[in-house]
Amino acid sequence: MLTIDNLTVRLGGRAILERASATVPVGARVGLIGRNGAGKSTLMKALIGEIEPDDGEISKPSRARIGYIAQEAPHGSMTPEAVVLASATERAALLAELETCTDMDRMGDVHERLLAIDAYSAPARAAKILNGLGFDEEMQQRPVDSFSGGWKMRIALGALLFSEPDILLLDEPSNHLDLEATLWLENFLKSYPATLVVISHERELLNKVVDHILHLQGGQLTLYPGGYDAFEKQRAERAAQLAAAKASQEAQAARLRDYVARNSARASTAKQAQSRAKMLAKMQPIAALMEDPSLSFDFPDPAEMKSPMITLEHAAVGYGAAPPILKRLNFRIEADDRIALLGRNGNGKTTLARLLAAQLSPAEGEVNAPGKLKVGYFTQYQVEELAGEDTPLDLMARAMEGQSPAAVRAQLGRFGFSGPRANQRVEKLSGGERARLALALITRDAPHLLILDEPTNHLDVDAREALIQALNNYSGAVILISHDRHMVELTSDRLVLVDGGTAREYDGSMDDYIDFILGRKPKGGGTAVVKPSAPKAMAETRYAQSQLDKAEKALARASAEVERLDAQILAASSGGQGGAKLQDLLTARAKAADALAAAEETWLTAGDLLEELEQA
Repeated sequence: MLTIDNLTVRLGGRAILERASATVPVGARVGLIGRNGAGKSTLMKALIGEIEPDDGEISKPSRARIGYIAQEAPHGSMTPEAVVLASATERAALLAELETCTDMDRMGDVHERLLAIDAYSAPARAAKILNGLGFDEEMQQRPVDSFSGGWKMRIALGALLFSEPDILLLDEPSNHLDLEATLWLENFLKSYPATLVVISHERELLNKVVDHILHLQGGQLTLYPGGYDAFEKQRAERAAQLAAAKASQEAQAARLRDYVARNSARASTAKQAQSRAKMLAKMQPIAALMEDPSLSFDFPDPAEMKSPMITLEHAAVGYGAAPPILKRLNFRIEADDRIALLGRNGNGKTTLARLLAAQLSPAEGEVNAPGKLKVGYFTQYQVEELAGEDTPLDLMARAMEGQSPAAVRAQLGRFGFSGPRANQRVEKLSGGERARLALALITRDAPHLLILDEPTNHLDVDAREALIQALNNYSGAVILISHDRHMVELTSDRLVLVDGGTAREYDGSMDDYIDFILGRKPKGGGTAVVKPSAPKAMAETRYAQSQLDKAEKALARASAEVERLDAQILAASSGGQGGAKLQDLLTARAKAADALAAAEETWLTAGDLLEELEQA
C-alpha cells in the first residue's frame, strides 16, 4: 500500500502540507481533490521524489513502479506510436538485445519473456490507446514535432497509460482532451488493474472511476470512501457538525468571559476566575466555514433581445484563402438558447464559435444578427494572456473607460474581486482567479450572448458548480464548448454536433451521444442529420417540441435550485447560524420559488401548444 505519514512540505517559507497522513490501499482508485492552490500537485511531486519533504515520510512497496507524466512534452522526429511503444522499457530492451544476441539459449529466454509480457501484441494495444486519445492511423505515424503542445501532452498520457505502472499518478489528465477522449479515458481508468491516484475536477470522472476521495485542505489529508457525490454528502454533514460545535464553543467562551469579568475582583472567587481565564486562553477555536470569494460568479443580465438572435443561411467559414473548414451551416440561435457544441478537437467547434462571435466573416452564405447584439467570448488564450504587474482594478478600469469607479468595482465584485483582491497583481493570481477575471472582463457590458470555450480548465469542482449556477441564473443565451459533461448536462438545452465539415442539430440526448462515442449504440440513439424541408405544420410541431424540452430542463433546474437552498437553510438553522446569512438564504429561496412557479407555467403552456398542434 501507499502510506503518507506526517508529511510536511514547505515552499517559500509557507507550509503547503503540514503533518499530513493517509493510507491508500493496494489497488484503490483515488481521486485527489482540494481547492486551487491547496497543494495537490505538490503532493504528487513529493510522491515521485521530485520534492524532498521537510518532515515525515512516504512508504510504498519496494519494487512498485510509479508512473507520472513529466512536465516536458515529448518532441523530435519519433512518431506517437514509437513514443508509446518505447514507454514499455522492458519490451524495448529485450527487442534491442535480440538484434545483437548470438547465444541461442539466451535468445530462447528472451523470446519466452517477450511472450510472458505480451510484447507482440503491443503495437495493437498502443494503437488502441492512441486512437482513444484522438489519433487516427495517419496521425499515429506523423513526427511528434508536427503536433501542437496539447496533442503532445496526449502522446505523453498515452505512453504513461501503455506502460501500466503499479501506482499510476495523473494530474488533471483531461485538461488537454475533448469530450470524446475524456469519455474514453474514463472508461479506460475504470478497469485499470493497479493503484490509481488522480487529481481531477471532473465530477463525472470522480463519480464513475474512483472508489475513494482523498481531500486536501489546510495542509491536511482526509480519505473518504466512495466517489465525489458520497464525499460531498459526508462533507455537508461535517459542515453542519462544525457549525454546531462552533456555536456551542462560542456560547461556552461567552459564559467563561462573563464569569471572569464578574468574579476576578472578588477575593472569594478570584481563584476560580483565574482558572476559567486559563481555560479560556487554552481553548482552540473551531474554524468556521468561510465564504470563499473564488466561488463568486454573477453574470449581469442583458437588455431584452428578440428571437432569433443569430441566423446562419448556407454559411461557410475558414481561414484566409484555404478551403472552408465548415460548410452548409443552417440554423438559428434564439434569445434564450443554451447550446453545447459537440465534436472532437480539430473538427471546427472553435471556428464556429469565432464565426458566431463575429471574429470571422463567412466565406459563403450569410450570418444575420442585429447591430446591437453584444457577445461575450471566453477562450483559454484570454486567461493565459492575463499577466504582468496590472491589477484586476487596472484592467477593468481600462475596459470600462468612462464609467464610474463604483461601476468598475461593482463588476469586479460580481466575480469575487472585492476590496484588497481587486488590487492584487495579476501575475500573482492563480489560474482559477485569472479565469474569473477573464469572465468579468468579457461580461462588463452585459452581453446578450455568452460563448464559452472550455471555461472550466482552471476551475476546481466547487468553482465549476458555482459557474453552473451562475449560467442557469443568467437570462441571456449561452453557447458552450466543454469536455465537462456534468456542466453540459446541467446548462444546455440544445446539442449541436460539429463533424464532417458542418454543424447540425443532434436530436439525441447527452446519454445517447456518450453511448455512441463509447460504441454502445451504433447510432447513439440520436442522429445528426440535416432534415429535409417540411410542411409548416411539421416545422411548428418540431419547434413546439423543442420549446417543451427546453421548458422541462428549465423546470428541473429551478426545482434543483429550490432543493439546494432548502438544504442550506436546514443546515444553517440546525447549525445555529442565523442573522444575515440565514436571511440571505431565505431571500434567495423566495426568488427561486418564483422562478420555479414561472418555469412550471412555461412548461404547461408549451405542453398545451404541442398537444394542440399534434391533434390538428
